[in-house]
Amino acid sequence: MFLKVRKIIKKSVYIGVLLSLFSAIISCEKDFTDIGSNVISNTKFNTSKYTVEITAQNSPVEDVTADNISREPGEYLLGIHASSAYEKIEASIISQIEINSNLKVVDDENVYGLDTIVVSTIDTVFVKLPYTATLDGNTSSGPEFTLNSIIGDQSKAFTINAYQTSTYLSRLNPTDPSKSNSYNSNAVFDKTGAELNDPINYQFKPNENDTIIVVKRRLSNNDLYLSDTIKYTTSIVSGVPLPFAVIPLNEDAFKELFLDKYESSEFDSQDAFNDYFRGIILEAQGDEGSLISFNFTNTVAALNPSIEVYYTNTVLANGQVIDTIQKNNTFLLKGIRSGIYKMDDKTYPVNNEIKLQGAAGSEVEIDLFGADLDNNGVADKIEELRDKNWLINDASLTFYINQSVDTTEIPSRLYMYRIGTDSSLPTTGLSQIKDAYSENTFGGDLERDDNGKAEKYTFRITDYISDLVSGADDFSPILKLKVHNVSDDPISSTLFSNYNWNPKAVTLFNHDIINGDKRAVLMISYSEKNN
Repeated sequence: MFLKVRKIIKKSVYIGVLLSLFSAIISCEKDFTDIGSNVISNTKFNTSKYTVEITAQNSPVEDVTADNISREPGEYLLGIHASSAYEKIEASIISQIEINSNLKVVDDENVYGLDTIVVSTIDTVFVKLPYTATLDGNTSSGPEFTLNSIIGDQSKAFTINAYQTSTYLSRLNPTDPSKSNSYNSNAVFDKTGAELNDPINYQFKPNENDTIIVVKRRLSNNDLYLSDTIKYTTSIVSGVPLPFAVIPLNEDAFKELFLDKYESSEFDSQDAFNDYFRGIILEAQGDEGSLISFNFTNTVAALNPSIEVYYTNTVLANGQVIDTIQKNNTFLLKGIRSGIYKMDDKTYPVNNEIKLQGAAGSEVEIDLFGADLDNNGVADKIEELRDKNWLINDASLTFYINQSVDTTEIPSRLYMYRIGTDSSLPTTGLSQIKDAYSENTFGGDLERDDNGKAEKYTFRITDYISDLVSGADDFSPILKLKVHNVSDDPISSTLFSNYNWNPKAVTLFNHDIINGDKRAVLMISYSEKNN
């Protein structure tokens, strides 16, 4: 009868107790005279709190899954973030390129007669990378934006070079084609040929005012005859040009690689092209600058990253210009993509802190209950709690932020998951904590103090701890704490996949007693029957 009553009481903690539940509980246990919103309180039960001393330590991450084969991240990082407190990250992108069918440089060569010739000249070619931005308003000089999804020093430039890769990007595992392939954040992609950008070692800084690009159209003799103003908007109706980044590419290289091949076998199909031009690498390097998250899956096609080729067909007759045809081809950075994170191998001192950093930085390893010294498969601390026959009302784990470390670019949320070798887990050994899918109060959100300063993150793991203390679950694995990624939250499965393209970082206090009230502990609120 105790287990039935316990389940009803626990449910009341989160959704309230209806009058019908009161009568059901009283009918099962006459000693219960009052049920509060969080704990049992009556003459037969005492309520109290208990602190479990845990251990929490740094857990470096070597790599994370960074491709879009099993899951489309949508966002990819490009740039540099260097901080003395954390690992420096140089984030690059590799992507296949999507082609259109039936590409032709000249649409109809015979339209002007046999005595004419057509000379094609590239006006400009560039990589277009639209920013994620917020429109702040319109002024006399035009719209004003704030660029989002950027961390670091935007006033400092970092170096970008573009390369063609000789690595064939495949959705199938090359060693076992019956399985899907996967690319981790530290994967190596071979380069072929010279840099594709012009100038080489292009110095890049994000700029919210970059809402247009002027394309200078030139004749076959290089004379300027027209200037086109190119902009990208969310819709024809809005007409508001959005800011976008431009990486200028080498015109001669792309005439040879693209235009001169349009009607060749290399452009016959997407598969043929993927084998010919296997992908482009946008490589960021440097010791300063900013790190930008670009959206590759925008619902507005024009706002997706692409290679833009603008060229002019000059029609000549007897050496005289009789017509000019302006053309533009868009090649989306689409197909197989992956992020590349080059991060320092930084060794943090063993002290009263723990470092948490997204991407392929570092996580936190948490041991809640310590050793199993009697080797019976259950941690000794759990056995001790079971002997007390407590009813668990609430269990929370709080991590305080070291506010003396820079907190301007810390994550707005952290996430916790399980890692271990329980037979019920998949071969990866990663799974969700029960409260992540059983309750809507799991937590992990950034909390601020009365002065508005970033203060702490709290997780409520009541269901998980209740199952361990009641004996419903014996599996008490190591827990991991990470920077939250949108892919972390459970949807329909208890399995956990560790993607991460959120590069933010924070310094937390660990379990060390020197941290006082801000040390990391597991706080359990419980009720027990009076003797």
